[in-house]
Amino acid sequence: MSARTALAAVLTAALLLAGCSAHTGTAARSRWKPGPGLAWQWQLDGEVDPAVDVPVYDIDGFENSKADVARLHRAGRKVICYVDVGAWENFRPDKDAFPRSVLGRTDGWAGERWLDIRKLSVLRPIMERRFDMCRDKGFDAVEPDLVEGYGNDTGFPLTAADQLRYNRMIAGLAHVRGLSVGLKNDLPQIPHLLADFDFAVNEECAQYDECALLTPFVKAGKAVFHVEYREAPSAFCAESRRLGLSSMQKKPNLGVWRRPC
Repeated sequence: MSARTALAAVLTAALLLAGCSAHTGTAARSRWKPGPGLAWQWQLDGEVDPAVDVPVYDIDGFENSKADVARLHRAGRKVICYVDVGAWENFRPDKDAFPRSVLGRTDGWAGERWLDIRKLSVLRPIMERRFDMCRDKGFDAVEPDLVEGYGNDTGFPLTAADQLRYNRMIAGLAHVRGLSVGLKNDLPQIPHLLADFDFAVNEECAQYDECALLTPFVKAGKAVFHVEYREAPSAFCAESRRLGLSSMQKKPNLGVWRRPC
């Protein structure tokens, strides 16, 4: 190799590395970081109604298209991709990618079974493909569901350490794709996972008198998107406002209907 050719190769490599670094840095800087108090809509059932006047939508990643996400973006919304990462669902198009060895007991919903989250080498590529889908459809963030299997009767001897390891893997998969990621429920592990997650999603903390446990997210400038199913807004909204939560009442099927604080 001539000196001129060698110099050209070095310069080309340097430019490629600089380009990769710039891309990575841009992704990190541009990742959406929702702050406390943002109003939101959570709709996982039926065709998404884009008319709700809120800045954040949380919708099903599989059942909505790139065009659906783009339509919400044109209306000025940020859009969260709902994806189940803790249970197998027999109605998803990638259901056959999960070997039977990782399928545990039912999680209480028809057609769903807990996953053996200890099997990182099996689950990681499946979740990578799911998060690729969220990224490619243009979502801003991911809501990974069922990330507290260790506290449930899954059929596997899962520990808190197993859950931390899995949840951190999930957060990393989102971040490397430029997506922000929310911690769904899993209140006991908030002190350990606060740095790994960009926001929180919570169900029924008011009903169980647990909303104060979400304070670390708010103090860190991170949104807490919260719903109650049985409690009326009059029973929880004052406390939600005091704590800085983004709260509303929803029906369990998570259709269009909502009663915000």
